[in-house]
Amino acid sequence: MKSGQKIDLGLTGYDELFMTDQERAENKLPRIYDIPLSEIDPFPDHPFQVRMDEDMQLLVESIKERGLITPITLRKKDDGRYEIVSGHRRTKACEIAGLETVKAEIRELTRDEAIILMVDSNCQRTTILPSEKAKSYKMKLEAMKRQGQRSDLTSTPVAGKLKAGESADLIGASAGESGDQVRRYIRLNELIPEILEMVDEGKIAFRPAVELSYLTEDEQQCLHEAMLYADATPSLAQAQRLKAFSKDKTLGPHVIETIINEEKPNQREKINIRYDQARRYIPESVPYERTGEYILKALEYYQRHLERQKDNAR
Repeated sequence: MKSGQKIDLGLTGYDELFMTDQERAENKLPRIYDIPLSEIDPFPDHPFQVRMDEDMQLLVESIKERGLITPITLRKKDDGRYEIVSGHRRTKACEIAGLETVKAEIRELTRDEAIILMVDSNCQRTTILPSEKAKSYKMKLEAMKRQGQRSDLTSTPVAGKLKAGESADLIGASAGESGDQVRRYIRLNELIPEILEMVDEGKIAFRPAVELSYLTEDEQQCLHEAMLYADATPSLAQAQRLKAFSKDKTLGPHVIETIINEEKPNQREKINIRYDQARRYIPESVPYERTGEYILKALEYYQRHLERQKDNAR
């Protein structure tokens, strides 16, 4: 995405929020409603976590002081209630702030259109865990396949049937990633929850995790136990060997333990840092798989800073 390029996610700007209904109609903008929180449900199988972190605290304080600046986006359900398409964090923040209603725009969307908009709006977050990308990309891919056509949610559907593999390429284009990278993230859905959590925590690197996703559930359970016991995780080369043994149906507990217990230079001494805790200090331009490299570089610069302080104190 080029610098300065505006992303239209169907959200409402600050100046638009205070327009009258007549002004909104003249500007062809959606009407904003005050919807009771008691009538709103979360999006089914919403893949993005609502974290009770410092950012949430700041959002709550902002809402208490100034109200909700950007309305959420809702879709009306058949039973008359509403479900959130975009704005789960804002809705939770309004609830914590003690509000009874939330400002929202109501959009007429099919289930698949709602899934696509939900994923696209949430993928603009600063911090997205690998598991969140895995689940959301899969949901969007399945929705696009059911539609069987390219769709721009701000207009009418265009073009015809999607070719094989084209959906993943389109998802990647909208998220700033390659189609192959999207397919790798979707593979992570084949990991058992325990291993997928290790990926989110940064204990297992992304590319080895993709290779491990080809192991059977029983093999992954055995691998998880071996990793906990050895306090070690497989490198990319080891993960590829595990995958090869699994494909040949020769991956038993003994083979798994042997590979995991091999000494790796980068695991003789190690420190575990939760990815979501470190991410707030890392620029958005740094991809997940280069997080460790960035942290090491930051430590190197910090060490130089300390050395300069010592020199200046002499």
